[in-house]
Amino acid sequence: MISVTNAKYPAEELKARSKQFAIRIVRLSQALPNAREAWVIGKQVLRSGTSVAANYRAACRARSKSEFIAKIGVVVEEIDEAIFWLELLVETGIVSKRRMSKLLAEANELMAIFAASQHTARTRSFSMDQ
Repeated sequence: MISVTNAKYPAEELKARSKQFAIRIVRLSQALPNAREAWVIGKQVLRSGTSVAANYRAACRARSKSEFIAKIGVVVEEIDEAIFWLELLVETGIVSKRRMSKLLAEANELMAIFAASQHTARTRSFSMDQ
């Protein structure tokens, strides 16, 4: 397996943090108003937001550098998509900016962390763990 741990954000911490993000996304989805547009956008944010944690766990199980790069790329795509849907919920007035601010801040922070990990994986060599 590839070592994905760094001093600032150990893999286990990011697994837990991304799982908590997924839980918050589920709770947001449950609290959305019962309107067609909220349901459609909610379904999209639920799918992309919960897949971040699952795909990060898969990236942590990568057997090669190229597999890790591919899987962490999926994580970056999913968190970026989740951010889009969260922003759309705010910009359409379905959810207030105040109510969404902490979740959006966490999503953007996770995006920065995962994008940095992707960049590092592309530019540095990884050690193989046994």
